[in-house]
Amino acid sequence: MSNNQYLPMSHQLIPYPAPTAIAESRFTPTLEDRTSSPHRETPLAAYWYVIWKRRWTIFAVVAALTVVAAVVSLLMTPIYEATARLEIEPETPQLQSQSSSDVYQKTDADDFFLQTQIQVLESESLAWQTIEQLKLGRHLEGLPAGQLEAPDSDKRKVRLIGAFLSRLTVQQVPKTRMLAVTFQDSDPQVAAQVATGLVNGYLEYNFRQKDEAIRRSGWMEQQMEVLKANVEKSEEAVVSYEQQNQIVIPGDKQNVPEQMLADQSRDLTTAKSDRIQKESLYRQVLANRTQLASLVHDDLLEKLEEKAADLKQQYTETIAQYGPNFPNAKRLQLEITANQAQVQHEQDRIISRMSSDYNAASDREKLAATGVAQQKQEVGKLNELLVQDNMLRHEFETNQQLYESLLQRLKDATVSAALRSTNIHLVDSALPPNYPVRPRKLLNIGAAMWAGLIVGIIGAFAQEGLDSSIKTAEEAEDLMLTPALAVIPFERTPWLKPRLGLGTNQLALNLTKYPNSALSEAFRALGTAVSLPSKPVKTLLITSTQNGEGKTTTALNLAQALAQRKVRVLLIDCDLRKGEVAKAIGIDNSKGLTEVLSGELDVPEVLRALEPHLWVLPSGRTLIDPVALLASQEMVVLLERVSARFDFVIIDSPPVLAVTDPAILAGLVDGVLLVAASGTTARGGLIRTKKIMEASGARILGLAVNKLDIRRLGYGYSYSNYA
Repeated sequence: MSNNQYLPMSHQLIPYPAPTAIAESRFTPTLEDRTSSPHRETPLAAYWYVIWKRRWTIFAVVAALTVVAAVVSLLMTPIYEATARLEIEPETPQLQSQSSSDVYQKTDADDFFLQTQIQVLESESLAWQTIEQLKLGRHLEGLPAGQLEAPDSDKRKVRLIGAFLSRLTVQQVPKTRMLAVTFQDSDPQVAAQVATGLVNGYLEYNFRQKDEAIRRSGWMEQQMEVLKANVEKSEEAVVSYEQQNQIVIPGDKQNVPEQMLADQSRDLTTAKSDRIQKESLYRQVLANRTQLASLVHDDLLEKLEEKAADLKQQYTETIAQYGPNFPNAKRLQLEITANQAQVQHEQDRIISRMSSDYNAASDREKLAATGVAQQKQEVGKLNELLVQDNMLRHEFETNQQLYESLLQRLKDATVSAALRSTNIHLVDSALPPNYPVRPRKLLNIGAAMWAGLIVGIIGAFAQEGLDSSIKTAEEAEDLMLTPALAVIPFERTPWLKPRLGLGTNQLALNLTKYPNSALSEAFRALGTAVSLPSKPVKTLLITSTQNGEGKTTTALNLAQALAQRKVRVLLIDCDLRKGEVAKAIGIDNSKGLTEVLSGELDVPEVLRALEPHLWVLPSGRTLIDPVALLASQEMVVLLERVSARFDFVIIDSPPVLAVTDPAILAGLVDGVLLVAASGTTARGGLIRTKKIMEASGARILGLAVNKLDIRRLGYGYSYSNYA
């Protein structure tokens, strides 16, 4: 059989019934179509989709944190807490008469006193005293019963005190003068003993402090006599020195010479300012004699200058009309000369007056400066005398302050000795607790679950934000400026189902085996989009950005969708490196396109009939570098021959970014269909793919967005329900 007789004549193309207006709209999605998609109208749905998509990440984080919290809570040693309470009254209560109706008011001093007592209770000395009394060294170090304690040393003492204070808490009960002393330990008996022992030690410390204050009152009375004599002696020295040197200090602590110096300094400043002002005006007048009238605002000079200007104007008009020899012109000339003499005389008078004013101001400034200098000398002499006077006064004031301070302390000590009773009372002794305060297992586990949920959701959105792949058809359209011809849903199948297909890909033959599924309906819609009479396409290249995006599955199902219209369809596998079509449908790939292009076999010998109207040309043996065969003249001739005998020729090629094969084939076909997978295809890769195909002269018909989760994003709901 000759090469021209192995194929029957092509039938007329019968496109799948679809309204032309609807089909045209698929090639050019409008802005309204893009902005009215379900996930854009309801952003909360998009958020929920992200959470549902990354649910396993959230679940893993929640489970991990919950398990960790549960294990840690179970392994933790129970800690018990015992509390003793103290009531602390003001250090010096106010004594009031029976007729007084005033009550004691809390002041800042009370708060300071309470904070001081808290620091005493948390002091290292009181802590070490309690450790020694209760013999807590072994317990705090966690030593077993039979092991000997280490000998006492400074380092061991510091370590024990630190361990003790880390378990101790002293807090003021809100709105009261009570302190709660709390100690935590793994043994409830030890916790109660330590809290009570610390409070008892604090009460003893406070009693000793008051007893020492009472004993110090006798010594203070002896010191009072000495300080009183020092005050009297220093006061006499001050009075004697001031009388000897005739020093008089007013009540405002400023002497007469200093007041006079201040007054003369102000006079000097005023004189200097007046001299500068008059000197500036005088020099300005000398430099601008013609503007003297405007500078000094002299009425007579201004009138003379106005008259001079008027005479000059009249003279100019007269000589312009009658000439200079006209009598009136001569008269005006004489008046102008007389007026200029008057102006000159008035200017000289004003300048002379301003010079006199300037000289007088300069003299006043010099006199004021001389007076200030003399007064400074007098103030300096007085200051030398005041140095010794200030020293004597400072000594007097110091002695007086010491005397008053000691007198006040003596009074306080006398009141304390008279009262004799302590102002600190034990309210509650610590009792052994029945339940531990930590760990709170249920609370820890619940908090860990909530924390895990929050961290998991944050991690899910972080994962989604770091994911650079496309998600929706609208996103792909906006990115590529190319219409999405079809939205192919993500097919959920049990993991065992593909493994029971005996080497075949169930999705590759989905349209034939499951014609009523949503996936099959999507491929039929794609067949309608590429077979419009207004945009005829006979040879169609199907490619993608990278592996795993479903281009082979799309090519097979598209070929089946077109073949179901009773038109002749040929699917050519141009992936000469892997031969994905033969693997997908489970046929022999030992003979195919490679043998045809190399001249070893003819086309009828390698064709495989997949359906009554669908034939497959497999890739044949795999090649390392098939570029030479695909770019050969034999490939061009082959496409011309099969185009003459088939209604549709669909070519499955390798990914664009992996090899150069699609760029070579793009110039030999009528159109190119790019397959992009939702959640897989990177945005940058898709843009790069478009640039490569456009550079090769390809006619890109549009996109087929594959693996789209239609149930989550709202696409194709009518497909599944209608089917």
